[in-house]
Amino acid sequence: MGSFSIWHWLVVLLIVVLVFGTKKLKNLGSDLGAAVKGFKDGMAQGNTTDAASTPAPQVTADKSATDKTTIDVDAKTKS
Repeated sequence: MGSFSIWHWLVVLLIVVLVFGTKKLKNLGSDLGAAVKGFKDGMAQGNTTDAASTPAPQVTADKSATDKTTIDVDAKTKS
């Protein structure tokens, strides 16, 4: 009851392929891979910008007066 054999996993894989189809699974795999790559790139970029961060430019009053749905805040990181 504790472990599954290779035959159990092959049956599960066959059912998943029959339900979703190979094209949808291929697209799902490539989308997941692109998301993981983007996340890793973002984390690497975030680490380099934290070390040499520059203050963000301030938003002028004219822009905030025209767009009433935007809330301007300064995000600060914990040390």
